[in-house]
Amino acid sequence: MRLGLKTATNLVVVVPRARTRSIINFTLFRTITTNLVLHPFLRTPKTPSFHSSLSSPMSTHQVRDNIQLSDVEKRIFDRLLATLRHFNLQTHLRVAGGWVRDKLLGKECYDIDIALDKMMGTEFVDKVREYLLSIGEDAQGVCVIESNPDQSKHLETARMRLFDMWIDFVNLRSEEYTENSRIPSMQKFGTPEEDAYRRDLTINSLFYNINTNSVEDFTKRGISDLKSGKIVTPLPPKATFLDDPLRVVRAIRFGARFEFTLDEDLKQAAACDEVKDALAAKISRERIGTEIDLMMSGNQPVKAMTYICDLTIFWIVFSLPPVFEPAISDGCERLCISQLDIAWNLIHLLGKTTFTDEQRRLTLYAAMFLPLRNTIYREKKAKKVPVVNYIFRESLKRKAKDPETVLDLHRASNKFLSLIPCLVSNEDVQIVGHDWMTELIDVPVSSRVRVLTGFLLRELKDFWRVALLISILLHPIDFNDTEDESSQLSKRRDLFNTVENSVIKLGLEKVWDVKQLINGKDVMSVLQLKGGPLVKEWLDKAMAWQLAHPSGTAEECLDWLREANSKRVKLE
Repeated sequence: MRLGLKTATNLVVVVPRARTRSIINFTLFRTITTNLVLHPFLRTPKTPSFHSSLSSPMSTHQVRDNIQLSDVEKRIFDRLLATLRHFNLQTHLRVAGGWVRDKLLGKECYDIDIALDKMMGTEFVDKVREYLLSIGEDAQGVCVIESNPDQSKHLETARMRLFDMWIDFVNLRSEEYTENSRIPSMQKFGTPEEDAYRRDLTINSLFYNINTNSVEDFTKRGISDLKSGKIVTPLPPKATFLDDPLRVVRAIRFGARFEFTLDEDLKQAAACDEVKDALAAKISRERIGTEIDLMMSGNQPVKAMTYICDLTIFWIVFSLPPVFEPAISDGCERLCISQLDIAWNLIHLLGKTTFTDEQRRLTLYAAMFLPLRNTIYREKKAKKVPVVNYIFRESLKRKAKDPETVLDLHRASNKFLSLIPCLVSNEDVQIVGHDWMTELIDVPVSSRVRVLTGFLLRELKDFWRVALLISILLHPIDFNDTEDESSQLSKRRDLFNTVENSVIKLGLEKVWDVKQLINGKDVMSVLQLKGGPLVKEWLDKAMAWQLAHPSGTAEECLDWLREANSKRVKLE
């Protein structure tokens, strides 16, 4: 079988079929897998041209005629209305945005944002607290979140906890933005209609008026767009996006989440240079990273990333350092989406219980960035750093653990890739020219698969199945021209299951929990050492012996240690 390797010299490496005795040259395999850029023949990306891929036939979605409140929501709203009556306040309380949208779609939502038309949120929360105290109830968790334009918080928000639910209170607003900033140049009390039109999407511009128990659609199309499944901005999209370019990313997230269709004018505005420049210049990377993480953790990550790719903002969202090497080929973003697509479908084929939510999220990131895993840039003191690290730290501003885990998965997948033929065939292994595990020098050939796999799993712990899945994406698999995508995925699923079963049969599924038979003090005592790197080296060798002899005892391990050291001394 031929595996196309896209390099500067268009090298094609031929990987022979398994023979009676597997011979693994670890140096060769690491060279292959290090330089590998996945060739498109492994999977045709489901990302057609810009105009076709984002358009789909209009569908009708089930939208309720009115909102059905839960018992807790009724109790919350009753307390708020009672506050109005108690103080004779002439204001309307409106639940805004996502809660209204989700309730109309028949989905539960625990994020209640209330907009007031004639008073500040902090004023009203003080009144609620005073009323609750007057009837013998406690006001919990009262706090004020200051405005922070850099984090998309333009107005002060008051928050309190009622019946174990957090409620946010803010005044209706009318805002205008300066040309080069997302900080509003003017803030004032707005009408409900002004507030509705300043929101990102029509489906998010609906209100539920608590005073009248009714849904209000001031844009006159929020409900119709919800029913038809369409992502539209209340005002002309270009103006909406230039006011707040983060709305481009939010439109993509909601379009993917609900499987709604992006409006044609919205797509054209989102892809225009002026909006893309504003997105790159005006939006904090933390906010972009949060939106991307919501997409990757959501129900349609492939669709979301495909929208980002087709709207030509992939390299704005996942920005790269000014200088890096090697050069990224044209269409690399499509290859990223292709790998994400395979991983997403493979995860579902393997079953929901195979991975935790966190493992699934990091699996998808690791898969999507596979084509970039060998691209590096230079930091201070000319240190070479993977570009994937830059994307997480600088482009998305994600927590430090995310790039560490993804890069560890990329490295580990290369090791797993080398082991797959052995774990599939259960054959004796002869290791030629390896530079991965020097501790194998005294390990019997018949035990080397178990030892190598054991060390790898002790390194990966609970993430070993994630690394296995990533290696399955890299592994060459025989496909013929008549096989559809489902058959190809099934072959990858079958390979995953075969390797997983081999690991379990070797008794290595929880090998990282296995306590080492001897410790550093034992090594120093037997070998007359005072510490230093030699202790760690001999501990690793002892663990290799332990993995090769799963029924061995501590005494037997110490005997081996003495004998191995004696041989070493004689050779010197």
